[in-house]
Order: sequence, then structure tokens, then C-alpha cells
Amino acid sequence: METMAVVRRDDGVEVFDRNRGRLFGIAYRMLGTRADAEDIVQDAYLRWHNADRDEIGSADAWLTTVVTRLSIDRLRKVSVQRETYIGPWLPEPLIVDPSISPEAAAELRSDVSLAFMVMLQRLSPLERAVFLLHDVFDFAHAEIAKIVAKSETAVRQIVSRARARVRGGRPRFEAGPAERSDLIRKFVTASYSGDPQTLTAIFADDIALTSDGGGKVNAAKRIVRGVKRLVNLHTVAVTKYGGRLSAYMIELNGEPGLIEFADGIPFSATSFSIEDGKITAFYRVMNPDKLAAFAGLEEKLGGSFLSQRHGDDRHDQ
Repeated sequence: METMAVVRRDDGVEVFDRNRGRLFGIAYRMLGTRADAEDIVQDAYLRWHNADRDEIGSADAWLTTVVTRLSIDRLRKVSVQRETYIGPWLPEPLIVDPSISPEAAAELRSDVSLAFMVMLQRLSPLERAVFLLHDVFDFAHAEIAKIVAKSETAVRQIVSRARARVRGGRPRFEAGPAERSDLIRKFVTASYSGDPQTLTAIFADDIALTSDGGGKVNAAKRIVRGVKRLVNLHTVAVTKYGGRLSAYMIELNGEPGLIEFADGIPFSATSFSIEDGKITAFYRVMNPDKLAAFAGLEEKLGGSFLSQRHGDDRHDQ
């Protein structure tokens, strides 16, 4: 990271805004929710605003350090709270704001899939921060050592240990956007038409579904595994809702995903793990609190419409 010249006080807002995308990206990957990430960035801005910036040599380094340390502290607190969460906890799906700069959008789309975010939960807050700074944001070991107040040797050990725990669970061959979109379309068409044969063909033998309802909606409280169980679940579920569901392809966390609405209300956001041409895992967020960003979005998604409603009846949810 290059050392910046001393920052003039009247340049503060511009400097912070230039760093905002990366700062949000660090905080979101650490904490998994937009609200927590935005709180961290806002706290960092207040500290930046009140700091004696004449004493700051590198704004980039200073801001990254503040956000990283705040995120570590916050994650330690929320990790305790999440121990009492009802059912599996999944990160909040992220839609990249089209108004941000292309550079910031690229930072948010890189290594932010829900599958990757779930694997990050295997790490302690410190391990998570060090791993992200090194493997996602390309910070050198020496820079990270200063940020987390550890020796460079310790940072190298943490990176190696964290990489083994996270990277070991990733697919050997990442599916590209075209393959991912094609399989999602096949999945939706088969689910909505009640086609168990196609579902069986596109599901991997060890397929698993992780649903996050947060105790607020009817969702599986444990990971559901196995082709037969998931084929039955997806053919029965659509029938159960009697034509109230509609499905759209949308970019979630930097890759094609699925958003479903029930009577116009966000019902679920699903990301997929795909390997060797088959779906290996679903990550389905159903907690209404984590779907707030999708409210009112259906009217804007006409171009991504995947499945017509079954029937014309509309029912109250």
C-alpha cells in the first residue's frame, strides 16, 4: 500500500469517500449484514472526522486499521448473540448498488458469495480479518501485522491456518456465470412445473439446503441433506403456495442467484454452490429482516422473469 501525503483537513470527505467501497467491503465480509457494515463505516467516518489528520501519514492505512479493529470487536459481540439464533444463520444477501463506482463494485463482487461467507464463519474474528486482508484485499503480511497489532510471523501463521480451513471447502472448479444461470433456470422450471426427474438429474448426490428463517418464518432449523428429500421439498413447496410465488434471476453477492416473491412480498433469496455441472448446495435466506432490501423490487425485475405465476388467484399471506 502506497503511503499518501499528509491529508489536508478540507480533503477529508473526498478521501473517505474514495475509501468507502473498500471499507464497506471489509466490514460486510467480516460481519455479514449490511446494517452492521454500514454502522462500522459510519463509526469510522466519525473517528476520521474528529482525528488530527495532520498526524496521519496514510489515510488508506489509517481507515483500514480502524474499520478492521472495529469489525473484529463487533464480530466478537455478535458471535455470542448468534449462538441463540433460531436455526442456521446466513449472511444477508447483498445487491451491489449500481450507483457506486466500477472499482468499488468490483471490490464488492470479488470473493463475496454466500458460500464463501459461510465458510468464513469457520474462522475466529482475528483469523477472519487477517485472511480477508491478505487473500481478498491483497495486503502484505507486514501491513496486516500493523493493522491487527501482531508480529509478521504470527500473521503468516494465521493466514496459512485460515486459508487451509476456508479454501479447503471451496469447489475445485468454480462454475461460470453462464453455467450457473443455466442450472438455476433448469431448477426453477423443474420446481415450478413439478418435474422430479430433472431435479434429480441436476442435484449432486450430497446436495444440502441451508435455510435461514431466524425463527420468524417457517424454515428448516437444520441443514437438509439428500437428493430425495430436496426433490420432494421443492416440488411440494411450490404446489403448497398455489400460484402465489414468482421467481427472478438476480445478481446476489456477485453471482447469479434467485429471488422469490409471494404475493409481491420478498419470500426468499437463494444462492447456489455448483460443481461439475450439478447443484451441490443451496443457501436460502428467508428471514424477513434480511430481505428488506428486496421490498418493492419485483416491479423492476420484469426483464429477469423466470416463471409465470401458476393461476391468477392472489391470496393474503
